[in-house]
Amino acid sequence: MSSLNLDDFTDLIERPDGGVRRDAEARRERQVVPPGSLGRLDDLGEWLAAAQSAVPVRPVERPRVVLFAGDHKVAELGVSARPAGSAAELVREVLDGARPVSVLARRLGVPVRVVDMALDCDPESLPAEVVRHRVRRAGGRIDVEDALTPQEAEAAFRAGVAVADEEADSGTDLVVLGDVSVGGTTAAGVLIAALCGTDASVVTGRGGVAIDDLAWMRKCAAIRDALRRARPVLGDQLRLLAAVGGADLAAMTGFLVQAAVRKMPVILDGVVTAACALVGQRIAFRAPDWWLAAHDSGEPGQAKALDRMALEPLLAHGVKVGEGAGGLLALPLVQAAAALAAELPEREEKAAEEVGTSAVPMAPGEAEPE
Repeated sequence: MSSLNLDDFTDLIERPDGGVRRDAEARRERQVVPPGSLGRLDDLGEWLAAAQSAVPVRPVERPRVVLFAGDHKVAELGVSARPAGSAAELVREVLDGARPVSVLARRLGVPVRVVDMALDCDPESLPAEVVRHRVRRAGGRIDVEDALTPQEAEAAFRAGVAVADEEADSGTDLVVLGDVSVGGTTAAGVLIAALCGTDASVVTGRGGVAIDDLAWMRKCAAIRDALRRARPVLGDQLRLLAAVGGADLAAMTGFLVQAAVRKMPVILDGVVTAACALVGQRIAFRAPDWWLAAHDSGEPGQAKALDRMALEPLLAHGVKVGEGAGGLLALPLVQAAAALAAELPEREEKAAEEVGTSAVPMAPGEAEPE
């Protein structure tokens, strides 16, 4: 019998401090630049103040990119532009500094952490700190079989919780969350379609490396078949992740809800993280208050998921590569919002310019002094 009770997260997660947010709004009213003139930067600064429970808001000084990695056997159906089982190559390129996320992270001075949950490679081929949370080697082909056993799904979810605790305990003050996967967008499409009650064609995109029309039709068919397997287990989030998710998606879901428990803000990258966030919302309805949507990747499933969670993307550059790259592009915007909220001076009091208006009034009939 499992000791993991997902209902506990609902009680553990609090919303960002509403009183502090009102204080941040009041402070913004007093600053020299009129409220509203900075657009969404005003809202971002106030949200961050509430998340930190601090006015003025503190700068984001210790951000981190966390990438969960895994292979999905559904990629064997030709639903991805990359060959099945090749996610480990992407991980090595991330670690070698040769992927977009690596370049951006280097430029911004942000460390990148990769967590292998289900890569289709020998664990000895990767650093020990990358593979220590691995649950299995590749996820099952979700159109015809479960991605994980129930025990593996729980282990992956717990691994995500543990990684969130490790980051919070180490002082990380904001996480850019992403995935490194092959076949992951197909699993994400199934989760989004199931949780939003829509058809496969509505959520099927062309992935990080655009696939052709035939591959898109294969992907749509795979999502449709997996969707039939997902619907009977919609009421149980762990069973849903086991049936049609995967170890990397289960771990990301655990990470997201535990980050909310630990009051650690998270920037969501693309469609895969959006799908995990949607599952996380089902687990704990307050959790999305701790997340930001980085960008609109152009993936229809991502748009559907973010709309369901009422999360509006900060950017719209059409970045589909995944791996946290789009999330990192949004990080300077969040840091700029924090700096503006904290460092813009407040207006001087007008009272100093109106000397005499605050004098004690004379009593009736009292004569003016000569």
